[in-house]
Amino acid sequence: MIASKGTPFGDWGAMVLKQMDHSRQARGQMMERAGYGPRPTPSTVLHREPGLKLRRYGPRAAEGPSVLLVPAPIKRAYIWDLAPEVSVVRRWVEHGYRVYMAEWEPLGEHSQGQDFGLADYAGRLLGACRQAIGEDGAGGKPVIAGHSLGGVLAAIHSCLHPGELRATILLESPLHFQPGSCCFNGLVKVTPDARQLAERFGHVPGAFLNTMSAMAEPIAFQWERWTDRWLSLADPQALATHMQVERWTHDEFALPARLFGDIVESLYRRDQFMQGELDIGGQRIGPQSLRTPLLGVIDPRSKLIPPAAVLSFHEAAASPRKQVLHYGGDVGVNLQHVGVLVGRSAHARIWPAIFDWLDGVRD
Repeated sequence: MIASKGTPFGDWGAMVLKQMDHSRQARGQMMERAGYGPRPTPSTVLHREPGLKLRRYGPRAAEGPSVLLVPAPIKRAYIWDLAPEVSVVRRWVEHGYRVYMAEWEPLGEHSQGQDFGLADYAGRLLGACRQAIGEDGAGGKPVIAGHSLGGVLAAIHSCLHPGELRATILLESPLHFQPGSCCFNGLVKVTPDARQLAERFGHVPGAFLNTMSAMAEPIAFQWERWTDRWLSLADPQALATHMQVERWTHDEFALPARLFGDIVESLYRRDQFMQGELDIGGQRIGPQSLRTPLLGVIDPRSKLIPPAAVLSFHEAAASPRKQVLHYGGDVGVNLQHVGVLVGRSAHARIWPAIFDWLDGVRD
């Protein structure tokens, strides 16, 4: 346990974790120099403010509906655009969409008055994205699509603004956090209040989040990754993607203390979103607040995001049109949790099915 901030042990513990972050980032940069960096789609920065960079992909004059992609606020956003053959961004562009991505940026440990929480990320900042998309000339309501904790942010935003979005797509996104549907429940149960813990760090180092994740679900974060590397050795394309994802795993950044506290306490410990008791800027929301057409993608094998963490919320949502797709995994994805973004079978089967579903959703 890290002692309170200001004590020698507390300062030493925080310093060690921050140094671990620097070491991991340095290893990632070495991998990038070895040729395992992302090969992104050309883009333009449309809007920028503390914590957020909104990217637009493709020419401004492009016709078609728009989509706002929402990554998880822990690691870099380029997992959505890793390489041309496994780029979700490119799939949307190829399908005729105007594509925008909310790229989260670290606030920096010395940022004054910039300790953002769920209300900032899921409410204010995604709202700024929608405003910028409208000012960019995109017609109609945008689709919002999020992965993992980015899907949680997308779902919350959909609940806050159901009339402003065409549809909501949630990819491997945990929405129900009770025992049996959340691998982190046992760890959260035996830890102190996360808001107090976060205050000791100021910004919670990525190394701390990695360690907690590996403790909560060692199979997903350790064993499956080593197995995938061995299985990828005979397939150059699979191995290349595996190593690109490995480079991405070294590219996390620290979470703001308030966001970390909100996620752990409001979501993981109290399950307030599922219970309809999540307070975002004075507005209480839950599954009955989600009234846009809703599509979810789950991996039935996953212990990190088991089906129960998604399906109960999905069933309770007030969406008039709902569907769930099952992703069966890939070799060469490193972490099966990101397979829906970078897996070859996901790009061959899941994404065409998503676009087929969207074709039946009216603005």
